[in-house]
Amino acid sequence: MAWQKEKIVGSCFAVGAAFAVGASFLHLFLKGELPLGLGLGLGLVPFRKRKPVRVYMDGCFDMMHYGHCNALRQARALGDELVVGVVSDEEIIANKGPPVTPLRERMIMVKAVKWVDEVIPDAPYAITEEFMKRLFDEYRIDYIIHGDDPCVLPDGTDAYALAKKAGRYKQIKRTEGVSSTDIVGRMLLCVRERSNSQSHSSLQRQFSHGHNSPRFEDGASSAAGTRVSHFLPTSRRIVQFSNGKGPGPGARIIYIDGAFDLFHAGHVEILRRARELGDFLLVGIHNDQTVSGKRGAQHPIMNLHERSLSVLACRYVDEVIIGAPWEVSKDTITTFDIWKVVHGTVAESDDFQKEEGNPYAVPKSMGIFEVLESPLDISTSTIIKRIVANHEAYQKRNLKKEASEKKYYEQKSFVTGD
Repeated sequence: MAWQKEKIVGSCFAVGAAFAVGASFLHLFLKGELPLGLGLGLGLVPFRKRKPVRVYMDGCFDMMHYGHCNALRQARALGDELVVGVVSDEEIIANKGPPVTPLRERMIMVKAVKWVDEVIPDAPYAITEEFMKRLFDEYRIDYIIHGDDPCVLPDGTDAYALAKKAGRYKQIKRTEGVSSTDIVGRMLLCVRERSNSQSHSSLQRQFSHGHNSPRFEDGASSAAGTRVSHFLPTSRRIVQFSNGKGPGPGARIIYIDGAFDLFHAGHVEILRRARELGDFLLVGIHNDQTVSGKRGAQHPIMNLHERSLSVLACRYVDEVIIGAPWEVSKDTITTFDIWKVVHGTVAESDDFQKEEGNPYAVPKSMGIFEVLESPLDISTSTIIKRIVANHEAYQKRNLKKEASEKKYYEQKSFVTGD
């Protein structure tokens, strides 16, 4: 009987060992490191890992907004790695008119989008034979991506004709309700308001919330060549932009708040600095009424949902509070287990420096408030001033887009995906 017990025990050990080896091989196979032919007398042939699919998308990314970010999100979903080309200032001037934000700022914005893996500066406006070959050979690009809206060169030709001919082109769905042209148009209307009896805030609300003014027929276009936007926020879009993860146990949660209107490179850089201080960055975004009450009827240019999506797309941000209170209370600090509250030196107001009526009085009294040196001297007012200072040039630029925008909406059809 003893030998039978030993046989049973031995069999159990053999089965266990076989299971362990099988599990190890499965693990190696899933990692792409399983040697083929092992134990079959075939020698060791290394398993080839699946080549990552690399996709390329380019753009001007001027006045970068959540529509750009959603396009990059969709492009990234078509591959494993997303390479983004940022068009040079010179190419934009030649094809569209002067950019509002220079290349350096646009590069900061694109690099900060959490779906972007690599960025190419000074990309051409149109895909040439030479540049396409460089994309395929040097950057190992498999597909070139663009939205379903037309991209027509000054000579009337398709900017992506060569990529389509090569069979390496894929299309994504355009994000409705916003464009750089639209945002510039919102500010141009604000400039024109000085000689118009209609209120600044009324104009802003018509653009932000999609209502037509008396000068617009069927929401088609404005005198500045800008279609009235009609952004329809959905819970699915917010989920798509969210990280879906909360802070881990004992995480040092950093809190920073603001309007984050016309989300720009200055915002990105202060968020980067804030994130470096801890493990989790929570961003409070003030609602439209709060911003308007504190900064004037002309603000914000972008509504709360638009601003929230832009902030959520930033790789340095872990979570946002949509409609955060103006004052940082003890309850807010306790509810979110905030470790430190921070604020940049470059800001639209100096409330954070006041002795009375300071919205950060509570975190200051708790010794958890810190002022960070802003890496860039850029604010929302900076962007608006650029438009105001050169509004005639930007109005001409917007007029160039009128025909193509109108044609797109007239011929628009449903596109799957998104």
